[in-house]
Amino acid sequence: MILIAVLLPWLSFFLRGKILTGFVCLVLQCTLIGWLPAAIWAVASRIDAKNNARTKILARRTNY
Repeated sequence: MILIAVLLPWLSFFLRGKILTGFVCLVLQCTLIGWLPAAIWAVASRIDAKNNARTKILARRTNY
């Protein structure tokens, strides 16, 4: 999934159900200068989503 986020950042958002964010990322990626920030944004968003999922699992295990 990280490879998709780097190569096709907009697709990474679409696959996670964030359609509006994916569209904004696609517009940003259409410019050559905006491609790098779009890729960084997609990877950071993916890592943040994984961390949030881990936090929810740990919170359930500790009964918080």
